[in-house]
Order: sequence, then structure tokens, then C-alpha cells
Amino acid sequence: MGVTIKEVAQHAGVSTATVSRVLNDSGSVNEATRLKVKAAAHALKYKPNAVARSLIMSKTYTVGVLLPDLYGEFFSEVIRGIDQRARHSRYHLLVSSSHATPAELEAALLAMSGRIDGLIVMSPDLDAQTLEANLPTGLPIVLLNCYLKSEVYDSINIDNYHGARSMVEHLHAHGHRRMALIRGAAGNYDADERLRGFQEALESYGLDASLVFEGSFTEESGYQAARRILEISPRPTAIFGSNDSMAIGAMQAVQEAGLRVPNDIAVVGFDDIPVARYVNPALTTVHVSISDMGRRSVQMLLDAIEKNEIYERIQEVLPTTLAVRASSGGHA
Repeated sequence: MGVTIKEVAQHAGVSTATVSRVLNDSGSVNEATRLKVKAAAHALKYKPNAVARSLIMSKTYTVGVLLPDLYGEFFSEVIRGIDQRARHSRYHLLVSSSHATPAELEAALLAMSGRIDGLIVMSPDLDAQTLEANLPTGLPIVLLNCYLKSEVYDSINIDNYHGARSMVEHLHAHGHRRMALIRGAAGNYDADERLRGFQEALESYGLDASLVFEGSFTEESGYQAARRILEISPRPTAIFGSNDSMAIGAMQAVQEAGLRVPNDIAVVGFDDIPVARYVNPALTTVHVSISDMGRRSVQMLLDAIEKNEIYERIQEVLPTTLAVRASSGGHA
């Protein structure tokens, strides 16, 4: 049998209620008493009963996370940021991924129902009706890169449009006049906004904005798209991957064709995943604070849990910056 809260109270010479307030960081307790209780708990090696604590506090101390995938550095960076902030507040994570169909997404939401205090969702297939039909009313929810036409939920999104525009402007300033884009998955909002920023920037310069090739945010799709781009005559002088994974795949295709990055053709990306600075040449990309986005989503969620839904919803748009490295230094 483990040490009980009653034994901690006896050792500290206080009531069990006082011990409960100290250990759960709730209620008013003077500092001397708080230190005495902490010392007693440490001396007796008291371990709180998580189940009992959850019942008393009416909380599970668990945050649900729904992601479209766990593969790749982008998602691992999001999870890293979420986990760091959650552990700081003694919360655990319940993670689910790969919701290719509405039925799978619905099943994941139902599996989490009643087991979490709040939910962080990143899913391109999400709609408000699915959320409302499968989750308890009032459950705090933060949407990451989910573009619901609703202000019912807190949300954090990336400024994809201006990030793509700034990259085109950077390439134009380096003399590039013929650029190709490897776009992300069809119907994906991030991909659509990056495409829009790319095309509108080129059109503002009076340049051809039609060189758009399909991709799926994977290295392989970037590799295959780049092989097709290299067959164009006249060949583009720059390839813009809508994410870093596709840009890295494109760099491989360029190098296999006996061409040099950036001397013969520039290659740039979007997201600034950690590996981007270590490929050769280092990848110029649109920087997104990926792990910070994860940390911020947890903070936003914990604020909602603490305020018990009595607060104004927040819709944040994360700004982007350029991380200029060697891969864009080529001449047009």
C-alpha cells in the first residue's frame, strides 16, 4: 500500500483538506503551511493517485490531439511543442492520426470523448458538424490549420499566402523570372493559399504563373514533380516546393539530372523543418515557428479549460519570415 493523504496530513500536522489544497494547487494556504506539506509529502515519498485526483477535480488532466499524420518532421515538431507545454502543466497527451475518411475521424473523436479535458485538432477534412455531433457540448477545442467558417472555436493558422508571396519576391530579387511551383495535396487549404500567393506574386510582376505541378507534401511527390519540371523547355530557373519535404525531393531530382543547386536551378521550400538547414546545399525556405505553434495551442487550450468556456474565442494567424540559405543563391 502507498502512502495516503491522511498520513501526509498527520506528518505535517494539518488537515487532509489542507494537504489536498496544497497538492492540487487550489485554495488559499499560507506559504509556511504549504512548505510544511510539501516537505511531508517528500519525506514520506507520497505519490498522488491520478484516478482519485481526476475524480475530485472533475478533470482527466489529459489533452487530446488529432493530426492527419505522424510522419515527417513537421508533425513531429508540432507534437514536440504540444508535449513540452502539456508536461509543464502536468497534462498527458492522447494522440490519434491518419483520418483519411470522415468515418475514421468520427471514430477517433468518439474514442476520446469523456477521456480528455480539451482537444487540439489539425485535420484538413474537419467540419463543424462532425465536431459538434461527436464531442460533448462545451469541450474546449483549439484548431490548428483547420479552416472552419466558424468563430465557435479557438484557432491558430499559418499566414500561407504572404509567406508564398515573400518567397516569390525573394526569387525575383535574385533575378529569377521563370519559376515553377510544386503544390500540395488537392483541396488542402494550406496548399491552396500557398498557390494563391505564388501566382498572384508572379502576376504582379507580369510573369507566367502557370507552371504548377501536383504534389502531396511528400519527398517522393517532390522528386517526381521536379523530374517533370526539368523536362520543360525553356527550363524554369527556380523550383518552389510548397513544403520542405517536397523541396528536398526536388533537390535530389535536380542533382540526379547532373545539375547544380543553386548554380543551374534554385530550389526553395516552406515550413523550415529542422533538417532544412542540414541538407546540401542548405534550403532556403519560408520559416514557420512549428513547435511554438504546438506550445501556443496547448496554452490556448489550458486557458479555455481554466476559464470554463467563459471567454472570448481567439483566432490567431502566425506570421512567417524567410530563412535565406544557399539553395536560392543561383543566377537566373
